Amino acid sequence: MRITHSWMLVVTALLAAVAGVAPAQEPPRRNLLLTQPGWEIGGQISSYHYEEPNFMKLTGGRIGAVGAYTFTFESRVYTRIDLRLSYGLLEYESVGTGTKDDIPDLITEARVVFGRDYVAGESVALSPYIGFGYRYLYNDLTGYTSTGAVGYERYSHYFYVPVGVTLRFRASERWVIAPTLEYDWFLTGRQESKLSDTGNGFSDANNEQDRGRGYRASLMFESRHWAFGPWLHYWKIKDSDTEFVGFDFLGRATFVTEPENWTREYGVELRYRF
Repeated sequence: MRITHSWMLVVTALLAAVAGVAPAQEPPRRNLLLTQPGWEIGGQISSYHYEEPNFMKLTGGRIGAVGAYTFTFESRVYTRIDLRLSYGLLEYESVGTGTKDDIPDLITEARVVFGRDYVAGESVALSPYIGFGYRYLYNDLTGYTSTGAVGYERYSHYFYVPVGVTLRFRASERWVIAPTLEYDWFLTGRQESKLSDTGNGFSDANNEQDRGRGYRASLMFESRHWAFGPWLHYWKIKDSDTEFVGFDFLGRATFVTEPENWTREYGVELRYRF
């Protein structure tokens, strides 16, 4: 009985010690005005418009998935890796070659940015960043348009430097409002046009692009685990170089240039952080 009683005293003392220490060992919650660490997954829907002025345009709705992982450090420096996948069935309309529906269109993006949080009081923080991004687009125009014109597959590659800033305003104890503005410095691009798909004897074209720019904006409402809100992406790319692709049926040399174009996409997004 003495042994049992002694063990009961020891266990009681240990439980009391653990109960007193445990709350102190819980990590403090990170200020919501700061960039939050961890994984994020989510979805988005959007409206898409691509246009080559005075020639053609592609328009329609899209659905997508997003994911990210953010590393944060005690110095308030952070690193964020973003991935995006978006798909749509678009409508093609051209001044000279007619129309075509249900054009498969796929966009994938990968980005990494580095930034730092600056707290400007109890209710406002500023988070500038810079990084590197890659955008890939696949567009399947194979088949025939309403006028009998033959289409082909197109592949697009953009490399760019995103430079932006996120502001966070405390709305309540559990929510912040986070607008973001970003400029995308276009480094280089490549357009692959599979003209061999047309059966007209042309070789595939690989045009290089070196002039362009992009912009992004969003207005997110963020809690510790959830974020949602509207966003906008915009690109404007200048004419590419010119590439020889063969001879037409009259024996004339044929050259291809990827014309000046712009892309506008806007939508809404929902993310969960864990």
